[in-house]
Amino acid sequence: MTHAEITELIEQSLAGAELAWERTGEASFAVTLPGTHKLKTTCNLIVGQHTLRVEAFVMRQPDENREQLWAYLLRRNARMYAVSFAIDTVGDVYLMGRVPLAAVTAEELDRLLGSVLTYADESFDEMLEIGFGSAIRREWAWRVKRGESLANLRAFAHFADPTRADPRPPQQS
Repeated sequence: MTHAEITELIEQSLAGAELAWERTGEASFAVTLPGTHKLKTTCNLIVGQHTLRVEAFVMRQPDENREQLWAYLLRRNARMYAVSFAIDTVGDVYLMGRVPLAAVTAEELDRLLGSVLTYADESFDEMLEIGFGSAIRREWAWRVKRGESLANLRAFAHFADPTRADPRPPQQS
């Protein structure tokens, strides 16, 4: 397939999917993937000379436990398809991957986007616990003290709520 045919295939595949997307350049696209834990992940697809590059921001650099987070991400990488966790120069976390243009089909594109969504969404809460646990606990205490809603912190109740014991066993990711 030519570069133009690959770009057209991606555009047709995205148009047929029930996802929000836009062209961001002659051969690049931004696709919004809706999640459960990470509510929205923007995935960039960039058609290069020989590969389709996949990039998605997952979270900003952690406030704490950087080495623990990096170890968690490296262990996750060993079990992932087509993309892997990476950090930029400031420590922000991304999912990144490259696929040969010859391998790009509608099915492979669906598999790639599904992988990005799955890995970002499944890992998000634990990544926040590791990298922002102290801030989450402070926010929990502040909201309790002021009678504010805890709705968007419920995923962290097992460790942020001092009145609860953590019922979950330690994760071995």
